[in-house]
Amino acid sequence: MKSEEPKAAPGNTILAKPTTTQQNAMEVNGPTKNNVASPTSQSQSEAQPPAPVLDPHIPREQWGGKYEFLLSCIGYCVGLGNVWRFPYLCYRNGGGVFLIPYFIMLFFTGVPLFLMELSLGQYGAAGPITVWKCCPLLKGIGIGMLCVSTLVCLYYNVIIAWTFYYLGSSFQSPLPWSCEAPANWALCANISSGNGSFQSPSEVFWNEKVLGVVHSKGLHDPGPVRWPLALCLLAGWIIIFLCMLKGIRSSGKVVYVTATFPYFVLLVLIIKGATLEGSLQGVAFYLTPDWSRLASAQVWNDAASQVFYSLGIGVGGLLSMASYNKFDNNVIRDTLIIVVGNCSTSFFAGFAIFSILGHMAWRKGVPVGEVADTGPGLAFVAYPEALALLPGSVFWSILFFLMLFMLGIDTLFGNMEGITTAVLDEFPQLRQNMMHKTLFLAALCFAFYLMGLLLISDGGIYWFTLIDSFSTSFGLIIIALFMCIGISFFYGVNQFCQDIIDMICHCPPWCTKFLFFFKACWVFITPFLLLFILTYIFFEMYNTSLQYGSYVYPFWGKALGVCIGMACCVQIPIWAGVAIFKESGTLKDRFQKAIRPLNSWRANTLSSSGQTEEQAEPERVDGPYTVNLTSMDFNAMTWQSDSNA
Repeated sequence: MKSEEPKAAPGNTILAKPTTTQQNAMEVNGPTKNNVASPTSQSQSEAQPPAPVLDPHIPREQWGGKYEFLLSCIGYCVGLGNVWRFPYLCYRNGGGVFLIPYFIMLFFTGVPLFLMELSLGQYGAAGPITVWKCCPLLKGIGIGMLCVSTLVCLYYNVIIAWTFYYLGSSFQSPLPWSCEAPANWALCANISSGNGSFQSPSEVFWNEKVLGVVHSKGLHDPGPVRWPLALCLLAGWIIIFLCMLKGIRSSGKVVYVTATFPYFVLLVLIIKGATLEGSLQGVAFYLTPDWSRLASAQVWNDAASQVFYSLGIGVGGLLSMASYNKFDNNVIRDTLIIVVGNCSTSFFAGFAIFSILGHMAWRKGVPVGEVADTGPGLAFVAYPEALALLPGSVFWSILFFLMLFMLGIDTLFGNMEGITTAVLDEFPQLRQNMMHKTLFLAALCFAFYLMGLLLISDGGIYWFTLIDSFSTSFGLIIIALFMCIGISFFYGVNQFCQDIIDMICHCPPWCTKFLFFFKACWVFITPFLLLFILTYIFFEMYNTSLQYGSYVYPFWGKALGVCIGMACCVQIPIWAGVAIFKESGTLKDRFQKAIRPLNSWRANTLSSSGQTEEQAEPERVDGPYTVNLTSMDFNAMTWQSDSNA
């Protein structure tokens, strides 16, 4: 990797490795011209201690093959949002017309930011925090990513616990939320009599048996823990712990099943749905265009939010998984494969969902819009009710919830990888000691389990909705915006593009052409669109209230949600201030030094090209926070051999 010789910065020392013709004895020389030591400086240097020995580089794991990385990323991106969110947004925002703003937002925000995260992780071979040695001023972005990942992991495994509960209940015949179950006979009789005030059996099962929300008055009244769900949540964290125990060596093998099985289930559901009466009505409802919706700002915001939600941008999972790649992996090719796979899954999942919902609407004699829903309402109320109407409903229910489990577990792998990689990079000694790493992972999973108990209490769904609404809202957009601006203007967009070319040793012409497009996006288009999204989010957050069903959140609850979102993005100015405070000189000097990359940022480049031992440029090494050094301390400080004295 070609780069200019960096200047020393406060808190860093400059060391140059000797050449192979130099002797082992080393000495410190004072200021000289053309590196020729004077006799006086030689005599002074004899009293100096020997050259410091740097800590040996701790080897980093790598994926067993490129397919493990691709499947892990696809499994991470193809999550529950593709099944329960995209189809609903598509029908709500003009059917097939929604694909226009969706693909525009995808090409100009999703793909560029996706490539930026993968490239950062792969080039630096570091997690969300350590990777910002490329620009120490922006270390707060990595801390913010860690906060977002923590919040997502906290509530995402609760969804897996619900899935476990439904999966276990699916082994009963008839299904406990169907009208064939004896407990629901009276309820179904009242519904068939035309009294619309009664809930369906699937709604009763969801609200009373699973959530217990009928026993809570709101956010202030969480009530007791639902112990059947607590056992399901514990099982979920045990599975996560076991799959991640050996790092990517174990999780990389698991994804061969968890990332491919959902595609098999979706294909089976699409084929089954196509044979059902009324399925075409559901598909028409899904795709019928309403061109007037293109003029609505909400449609464009929904498209952008879906891109972020499904691709997992700004959370740190992508960056962490890419850090285990080989240095010369074609990151542009992988980006296109993963994004196309993710978007195709979202689109075709709509056929699997709405074909069967159309059949349910036909059976009930109601419009499809009355049975369509989004989020947990689709996955745990509407769709299970539709499956209960099919012949062999037990089989279809088991298959569906097994698919939801696979989708959720893959996404959780990526988020947990972001957290563990960040911590292990900051404390690399944990990588060397398997016992310490195991204890850390066990403590992390147990801590998440304890915090998650609040979300599976009687009023836990209110807390779940609050965290879900604000953890990946404006805070995530701000993190992505600063990441884009920081790389483009502080690190340098030209240097970043050159880094990508260096990774792709034999960069084909099409890759170079793509980089021109990405450069324009990173500098102009993507920041502008992110600002538009951010403005709309703040406007909507100010003018609309947060609700779950008929429950309207109090002012203090919404304020708490805003604080949750702010806790993620406020890390950026805090750690930028710390980086500037560590430096010395005027404020301008401090800023310029804080945006200069550490030389260890190039370590992965040198090791990949076999130049580690022949490094000619000085190495900038982090010094203790308590040491305040200036550039003058290093201007003429070089290590020379006795033979050159």
